[in-house]
Amino acid sequence: MVIQKKELILLLKPYYWVNIILTCSYVFCKKTDIFCQYIFSPTEKTCELDAKELEILLFLMIVVMIRTRKAGSVTMLAYLSSSFLYTKGANLLLWFYADVRFGLFFTAIIIVVSICLPEPTYSGPENVLYFRSLATLEEALKENKQHTVWLVCFYTVWNPTCANFAPIFSQLSVEYDTKYLKFGKIDISRYPDAASKYNISDSSLSRQLPTVIMFKNGVEELRRPTYDSKGKIFKFFFTEPNFKAVFDLNNVYNQCKLADKKKNSDVEETLKTNKKEKKT
Repeated sequence: MVIQKKELILLLKPYYWVNIILTCSYVFCKKTDIFCQYIFSPTEKTCELDAKELEILLFLMIVVMIRTRKAGSVTMLAYLSSSFLYTKGANLLLWFYADVRFGLFFTAIIIVVSICLPEPTYSGPENVLYFRSLATLEEALKENKQHTVWLVCFYTVWNPTCANFAPIFSQLSVEYDTKYLKFGKIDISRYPDAASKYNISDSSLSRQLPTVIMFKNGVEELRRPTYDSKGKIFKFFFTEPNFKAVFDLNNVYNQCKLADKKKNSDVEETLKTNKKEKKT
């Protein structure tokens, strides 16, 4: 799991530290004498976790590890975001196990927090074209297809890996902005014909979300994740370094810039020739 300085700063946002508090709420209250004696009925073993509670916590650890691994959560914030749902669910079970009233109170807190503190989303600049149909996507691929490279992300709004990758894709669209290198996205849950056209599964168990396809001259050149002739999906971690390396973005960007310069020089040369012909 990669920890970056900017992620440590983002942890100061209320969404993260409030959810971390909710995640640790039961164990903290149970293991802290002051809170334990006040909240729970005073007995000899009040402030110790019993077998049932330990079983729930162990099950939580297993579920979080499996789900975050499947989601490809390789950064700290992505790991936290994908695990909050399960950790809060486990805490809800523990509070109900201790007392139904505590469980109902904790449920109310979760609802209020989810409404008042939604997960922060990327709000920076982007140069991404959002396609509203398969037809508009295909039309864009056909227009000026010579020398043009498209990176198209096929995603769904409910998939955590898609959500984690969204800010990376937006930032790259700004970093590599040039005339002949374009970035696009299409929501295949809303436009399933696009998923069918490019053989992408949008089911809840799909290992193809998101899928990014590079089109050169209107033709598919490369995609991730990819699959073999038997349909086996090869897992791909959508981190910024991985994405840049696999799609060779630096070289593609330079080639697109050269194509743009060549196009401009050809236009200038044509204009000069036309002027000379007019004078003669």
